[in-house]
Amino acid sequence: MKNIKVIIPAYNEEKAIGYVIQDIPSSVSEVIVISNNSTDDTIQVAKNAGATVLSESRKGYGYACLKGMEYVAQLETKPDIIVFLDGDYSDYPEELTQLIAPILNDNIDFVIGARVARLREKHSMTPQQVFGNWLATTLMKTFFNATFTDLGPFRAIKYEKLVALQMEDKTYGWTVEMQLKVLKQKMSYVEIPVRYKNRIGVSKVSGTVKGSVMAGIKIIGWIIKYTFKK
Repeated sequence: MKNIKVIIPAYNEEKAIGYVIQDIPSSVSEVIVISNNSTDDTIQVAKNAGATVLSESRKGYGYACLKGMEYVAQLETKPDIIVFLDGDYSDYPEELTQLIAPILNDNIDFVIGARVARLREKHSMTPQQVFGNWLATTLMKTFFNATFTDLGPFRAIKYEKLVALQMEDKTYGWTVEMQLKVLKQKMSYVEIPVRYKNRIGVSKVSGTVKGSVMAGIKIIGWIIKYTFKK
């Protein structure tokens, strides 16, 4: 059986994180929640639900993910697969089994859970999210002949491949950086359609004008960087 670990960045997700953890399949060996400077009871709720909980005081999605990776790197037994999942309960954690299937069955390196329109709950993605996804994936298709259709946060990757990516983005550009580096390193990848529902609470990124603008700048910045990088 493969060793699978889940990394969940979480900022003030006390109302959602317990549900996320309880719906993760039992085949997962460890759920790692990174409290990204939370001021509510996210840490205690996550601990009560059985997760390993780390704290990252520097705000930023990438900072939280990198903290989780640092923890995993120090483990004596390394996982085979890392799954990234948001802590707001907008994804369906039980679909993790479907997400990792291409890695287990077809030796694929990287899998994106694509939030396709037909499986999305109404209003679960803001217009700026939909536009940002379209723009980023269109640019990746234009410059890299990519087949991505989404920057979905629900994603799985072989641990050795994740390490090889040498991830560095600290904030909003984490997801697009990963996809661009997968393309640059010519790793195999697929998307699988996943369901998506309205999150519990308000998004800290797409729910604010500042968050949307900063995320857009980061996404475009990474694409420009990799388009002209030798």
